[in-house]
Amino acid sequence: MSLSYESSGVKYGPLDSFKRACQRAALKTGDLLEAHGLHEPAGVRGDSAYLVEADDHFLAHVEEGLGTKNLVADAVQAEGGRCYYRAIGIDTVATIANDLVTCGALPIAVAMHAAVGSSDWFSDENRAQQLVAGFAEGCRAAGAVWGGGETPALRGLVEPSAIILAGSAIGRIRPKSLRIVGDVRDGDAIIFLASSGVQTNGLTLCRKIAESLPGRYSTPIGGGQTLGEALLAPSTLYVAFVRECQHRAISIHYAAHVTGHGWRKLMRLEEPFVYEITDPRPQPAIFRFLMEAGPVAPREAYATFNMGIGFAVYVSQADAAATLEAARTSGYEAWLAGRVRKDGARKAVSIPSLGLQFDGDTLQVR
Repeated sequence: MSLSYESSGVKYGPLDSFKRACQRAALKTGDLLEAHGLHEPAGVRGDSAYLVEADDHFLAHVEEGLGTKNLVADAVQAEGGRCYYRAIGIDTVATIANDLVTCGALPIAVAMHAAVGSSDWFSDENRAQQLVAGFAEGCRAAGAVWGGGETPALRGLVEPSAIILAGSAIGRIRPKSLRIVGDVRDGDAIIFLASSGVQTNGLTLCRKIAESLPGRYSTPIGGGQTLGEALLAPSTLYVAFVRECQHRAISIHYAAHVTGHGWRKLMRLEEPFVYEITDPRPQPAIFRFLMEAGPVAPREAYATFNMGIGFAVYVSQADAAATLEAARTSGYEAWLAGRVRKDGARKAVSIPSLGLQFDGDTLQVR
């Protein structure tokens, strides 16, 4: 019997329903911006970042959480003694900043929210200092100042041995023409940027798989790497890629940070298109291992994990080569993965070579 994300305790249905309820209520507060000489652009609710429009620029805001990846770091440290909290710090910044740049905003300031069950969590000085160093490193890689944060001790809400990591960021789009507005067109090229591995989504399912193995996180996955090492690879930040595209005046029609909901996130844009992936590339070793060890069926894997891509952009075919060069120059592995098709009111992600298709009703984030 194959495993699913729901079997590990994560059900997107209730989560996404609550998000949509929040969007509807929040939309009714938009008029409050007028007192500040600002307003809310149409259609931003449901995107990865929230935008506020001023006369000559946009401000962007993101609030995001790491999830349960730090529990993997805790388990690996308990098994082998090595601390991975530097990577966890980078991950926390990456999950925030990568959402922010999907609208074209470059990060200005990032804040940390680190909630613990007991203040004793910070008594492990090496772990705490690695977290600090990693978060600062992530901010520097994102080109953003670490602006502050909050460290509440929440006895009774958080386990005494645990920390819940999250944060927020603000960014700016100036000039306003650099905004990624979602003007996707029939025939656009789909460019994939590689991930470093699992990054920060699907870790609850990864933990369930690891706990079922005799060797747990010390289980070899091939290439001289253990499961724990592979899962704890720091996430890739895609800020430099977006900045380079802006520098080269490449028009990104839409950008997707591939996290929760896996490849279904490729159709986050509200307008219906078919996103046809003709070159998905072979699955990286960590995903092949998880699919076999789970077992996790291919459809579930692509609906849950990033499967080797962390970021996707849609550009005109005329800009595809320049976009790939911008990625290469800024240090990313990228490739032409497919194209966008207009097919009436149909909305889907199609991967013909894998026999997979996700229809629009499988992603309900708006």
